[in-house]
Amino acid sequence: MDRRSAVMGLAMVATTSTGTASAAPAQTKPQHRILNPHAASAYCQAHEVSDFKRLLFISGQIPVDKDDKVPPDFKSQARQVWANIGAQLKAAGMTLDDLVKITVFLSDRRYRKDNYEVRKEILGERAPALTIIITGIYDEAWLLEIEAVAAA
Repeated sequence: MDRRSAVMGLAMVATTSTGTASAAPAQTKPQHRILNPHAASAYCQAHEVSDFKRLLFISGQIPVDKDDKVPPDFKSQARQVWANIGAQLKAAGMTLDDLVKITVFLSDRRYRKDNYEVRKEILGERAPALTIIITGIYDEAWLLEIEAVAAA
């Protein structure tokens, strides 16, 4: 199956020498390869994915729950953002294992350590490529926002 067909999710049916159709080959799981040429780095520098069929681009998720409430402290806000990302992944039939890239927007440098701790708590050994940007956030009550890309 060529890359275009794979990305568009089209099924391929093989034809035997007698001209009859046979079932398409069994689906393979995406192959992940973490590239970290500078081993001293505390994060994944590159995350290669091959043999995938779908990409999911998750818009920036904010620390607002289903009742439109914003938690009061950074770690609670970070956990809420990750819960929102999890909900988007679930809606697409994906999990945290499918994440390949995350971009974290922090409202202040002082949240670096707490951000790292919550990210490790949520992701464990998963290693999507990572960018962290210190910036102004749309709503002053929000201390972070995270966008993500997943491949399955």
